[in-house]
Amino acid sequence: MTSTLDRLRATRVVAVIRAPDAAGAVRAVDALVRGGVTGIEITYSTPDVPGVLAAVAERHGDAVLLGAGTLRAPAQAIEAVAAGARFLVAPGLDDELVAAMRATGALTMAGALTPTEVMRAQALAVDVVKVFPASLGGPAYVRALRGPFPDVPFMPTGGVSAANLREWLDAGVVAVGAGGELCSATDIADGRFEAIEASARAFAGVPA
Repeated sequence: MTSTLDRLRATRVVAVIRAPDAAGAVRAVDALVRGGVTGIEITYSTPDVPGVLAAVAERHGDAVLLGAGTLRAPAQAIEAVAAGARFLVAPGLDDELVAAMRATGALTMAGALTPTEVMRAQALAVDVVKVFPASLGGPAYVRALRGPFPDVPFMPTGGVSAANLREWLDAGVVAVGAGGELCSATDIADGRFEAIEASARAFAGVPA
């Protein structure tokens, strides 16, 4: 799992895509990659996630770090990895779901917010803790969590923008998940892929 985790660190930014249709999701990925964002999470709120994952994997191959998000059922873990996902993300902690995610061999991320939930995530052997919704506490909250959990890889999602990306990275996170600020469902629905590319360039332009 180290190689995928190392790739996640190098990628820094994961675009969390909630698209209204499958074709729009694929076009959004194309725009993100053109803009320099290569961490891609296709959420299960998007229609035909397996089809989107397969299309992205075929179009971009190893140029992207591809994953599936908003998993809520064990079967989704199996089908997402079969379609090309290298990492899996659940919004919360569910024992059966996390076990199914881990059984695929993919990098497993699950949502937690409180110290108690972080400890549960550790007990379930989650690879990366998704701090969600990270907007509630901001970078200062993640920095506080790293006090008792210095070795836990955290990936905050929610409230991340190009303007505050540097603050999140300085808080010691392994990567960030960026949704509407980077790739909004409205932009996808309206075909504003140039705007998505421009947002990606803003995120990718933040110094490492």
